[in-house]
Amino acid sequence: QALLSDSVSLFPPGFQHQCNNVYRSGRMSLQEEMSQNGKAMLNINQCLQQIFGEAISTAYPGLENAPLMVTLNQQAKFGDYQCNSAMPMAQMMKAKGQKVSPREIAEKIVQNIPNNELIERTEIAGPGFINVHLKRMFVSKLLSNLLVNGVQPPSLKKKKKVVVDFSSPNIAKEMHVGHLRSTIIGDSMCRLFEFLGNEVLRLNHVGDWGTQFGMLIAHLQDKFPNYLSVSPPIGDLQAFYKASKKRFDEDEEFKKRAYQCVVKLQSKEPDFIKAWNLICDVSRNEFQKVYNCLDIRIEERGESYYQDMMTVVVKEFEEKGLVQLDEGRKIVFAPGQSIPLTIVKSDGGYTYDTSDLAAIKNRLFDEKADIIIYVTDSGQAVHFQVVFAAAQLIGWYDPKVTRVEHAGFGVVLGEDKKKFKTRSGDTVRLMDLLEEGLKRSMDKLKEKGRDKVLTPEELLKAQRAVAFGCIKYADLSHNRINDYIFSFDKMLDDRGNTAAYLLYAFTRIRSIARLANIQEATLHKAAETTEVLLDHEKEWKLGKCILRFPEILQKITDDLLLHTLCDYLYELATTFTEFYDNCYCVEKDRQTGEVVKVNMWRMLICEATAAVMAKGFDILGINPVQRM
Repeated sequence: QALLSDSVSLFPPGFQHQCNNVYRSGRMSLQEEMSQNGKAMLNINQCLQQIFGEAISTAYPGLENAPLMVTLNQQAKFGDYQCNSAMPMAQMMKAKGQKVSPREIAEKIVQNIPNNELIERTEIAGPGFINVHLKRMFVSKLLSNLLVNGVQPPSLKKKKKVVVDFSSPNIAKEMHVGHLRSTIIGDSMCRLFEFLGNEVLRLNHVGDWGTQFGMLIAHLQDKFPNYLSVSPPIGDLQAFYKASKKRFDEDEEFKKRAYQCVVKLQSKEPDFIKAWNLICDVSRNEFQKVYNCLDIRIEERGESYYQDMMTVVVKEFEEKGLVQLDEGRKIVFAPGQSIPLTIVKSDGGYTYDTSDLAAIKNRLFDEKADIIIYVTDSGQAVHFQVVFAAAQLIGWYDPKVTRVEHAGFGVVLGEDKKKFKTRSGDTVRLMDLLEEGLKRSMDKLKEKGRDKVLTPEELLKAQRAVAFGCIKYADLSHNRINDYIFSFDKMLDDRGNTAAYLLYAFTRIRSIARLANIQEATLHKAAETTEVLLDHEKEWKLGKCILRFPEILQKITDDLLLHTLCDYLYELATTFTEFYDNCYCVEKDRQTGEVVKVNMWRMLICEATAAVMAKGFDILGINPVQRM
């Protein structure tokens, strides 16, 4: 995590100074500092860590690596944040033979807190918890900064190159529900790193090479002998694959021809390359239908891309004396790994291990990646662990410098808690699933009578937003490490932590200003001139919740667990509802319904909530609509 905080800083250049200047007397005020440091949202937790870090080092200059623990206070009545460093510090000092009570340590820390614009007051509770109450004026200024500048990406000290390997279906096979998670999770990770200002390469490592192409090409030659001059009408590639596999399993003569086709393909004979391209193109068109529905941008770089690099990789491992022979196979044992990688099979062919080594080398040296993330199911965790260990063994990267990680995920289950399949026991086709989602979301919208109030065009936009938004959110709102149960009924429910609920909540927030006839220009002007008051407890609670957004993003860059963002958006929406129910934004005449009074600072709080929700949706790949 220390590595990550260096590699993906959420904070602008000179962030340390920005936090320092929030509390160093005689230097720039927060307001001046914020205007000079641009538009980045400030991470309050990080600033408090700076303040308490200085207090601890002043109070105990001889204590090296003192633990710095600043967390959100779980009970608002005790304060906004909490510093819990005193207890582990007491343990450290005890180990050195110094007996000091945690409470005494906490008192000394508090005495050494430098002057700052963040903290209103502190209290010591229990054995040594330091409860922190923030200044309302400080929070108000941060909200004004957000309203004037929008939810801006933080500036980075150094732009990182991030490679995300995700989706990765196999050519000549349908995309199925198993590809759904990789596609959705990978896309969201890319969106997060892009928002943070990094250069992101989105790679689709499709299975487009191997022995199966021999039988497909042989079958193509038999069924469409004139395929070189007339494009063959392969409509259903899945059926084509099954038919060729049946012949391969049952017909020895066909099997021999299939193997000959593989050899000719690997020798790059033009007619065979053309046949291979035809088959790949049919698959690509099918994959693209799914990507269009889910709004996925991805660059295809299949196994075939790395073919020529594999020979070089094998040679490099041999030259460094890292290869062992095992019954004709060439294998590599990486330190600490119980299973080897097979880099050359006994028949001289290459394997997944070889292509994954070639891919990681290409990403490290040619792409010059600082961060590489593989998004596949958890079943491949051991495989990637061994690949990463071998790449380190040969000296391709140092994990202290380059972050290479497998972001694994559990399987999709049906409502019977078994692997998600059709009634006939087949794997669920992804396009069928998306089409079913569209049908169900339209039914839901009509059930709510939305077809009576929306134009046909608005209704279609709402249908797509709800269908695809709900499918994505249902996946992302679960901890990716766990299996999750796919249920249209649950994901389309507009109660609880679902996209349906959040999309309706967002549309409602966006409509408040519209229904009060307040123009966008009026809100923009108010953002620059109106102080955001936070006197009511619900205003205060919501204001602090809005400003936690950078903390949430920092946590996700550390652990790549996107459900944290979903939980935060749900908390933001429910906190907004509490605020809206208790604080009048617009006051109307009960008889005429005319607007009598607009509480502009509250309208601005609505705007800030919507702005953060919109950015959260964008990172999750969810596309909200203005009217639903």
